[in-house]
Amino acid sequence: MEQDAPIWKRGWGWLEQQARLGVRSLRGHFVRRGVPAHRFGWRHVEAPPLRSSATGYRSIHAPARAENPLPLNFTSRDHLPNLVHWWGYSMRDVPDRLSDETFVATFQDATITAYRDALGEFYPGILSREGHAINLREIKFRPGHGEALRAAKAAGVTPVRRDRVVWVLERVHENHSHWLTAHLPKLLLVKQLGLLQHVLLPERLKPAQEASLRMLGIAPETLARHDESRPLLVSELTLIGTDRFRPELLRPVREAMAPPLPLAERTRRLYISRARARFRSLLNEDEIWPMLDERGFERIFMEDLSFEEQVELMRRTSCLVAPHGAGLTNMMFCAPDTTIVEIASLGFPNPNFYALAAAMGHAYYLVPADEHGDVEPLKKNMTVPPERLRDVMRMIDASTGAL
Repeated sequence: MEQDAPIWKRGWGWLEQQARLGVRSLRGHFVRRGVPAHRFGWRHVEAPPLRSSATGYRSIHAPARAENPLPLNFTSRDHLPNLVHWWGYSMRDVPDRLSDETFVATFQDATITAYRDALGEFYPGILSREGHAINLREIKFRPGHGEALRAAKAAGVTPVRRDRVVWVLERVHENHSHWLTAHLPKLLLVKQLGLLQHVLLPERLKPAQEASLRMLGIAPETLARHDESRPLLVSELTLIGTDRFRPELLRPVREAMAPPLPLAERTRRLYISRARARFRSLLNEDEIWPMLDERGFERIFMEDLSFEEQVELMRRTSCLVAPHGAGLTNMMFCAPDTTIVEIASLGFPNPNFYALAAAMGHAYYLVPADEHGDVEPLKKNMTVPPERLRDVMRMIDASTGAL
């Protein structure tokens, strides 16, 4: 029905939609005027600036503008894709990307809740004692958190109460890349601040998560665990705000877990295969493998290695080639100036590995791939025209004298 039609001709569906919008608007109106959000089942929650709810705030790193090089096979920033999507920045932004502030903030009488989406991925949400959302980069109060709180109340679930908590868990913490680039830097910083004893870990850790904690000198069995099925009420909550791609946060993790080896011991040339992956495989891997094989590359499958073995392998690597995927995050443990070659589709460009390579001080090349499959962008398989990869390998040969 046209929007300029008389109201009486627009039908019940339109009227129901307008009624729902009106109810939402009224909830927001009353909450903004001081009615507690729980009175409406947390269906409307305000999110004022974080500092307005904090009782303590300490800035550790001020926001900073990066000065990162272009991928070494690109001659102009304008040739990089400028699509932002949900990452909040594009590949074209990486050369002078703004890194967010690192801070420690304290709140009194906070509530933490969590839910999992249809894919089983973890989402935490935090409320201040005023009932306002305390939102960080990867921690935001969403409708699912209101549903979780309503369900817990209806089921008579008793909240967990703790006097003091340092909260580090972000969205999808089980994801290998998120764990390495977001959580390990936070945990190392918390350790340096002497606050580790107040951290809550997930109830279940993946083997790589547990191994990474031990390599940071953190014994998982000494820390309390978070029961995500119950709301958590905290008398004093400390939050750590970080940027995933700040060198000041990432490089200390490398120094703690994988101190760089002498150049003479960094001789391995590796290709990370995704041939066994459920999605985002390189379909013509066998076609491009001979040009890597003749240059002394080894084809590896990260899933065959323990996390400790992966880290040690990265320490001994001089050149790493891989299709876009979580295994590429392990470049964190390569010494500065390691050559990184990412094969990635630029149809749905994820800038994170470029930003990570820049933060770690690596020599980064980006090889555009063609995508295939009628599936969501992050799951599309790829092929790389051999000449594109060959051009980059020749550049690397020239830079290393391997002609």
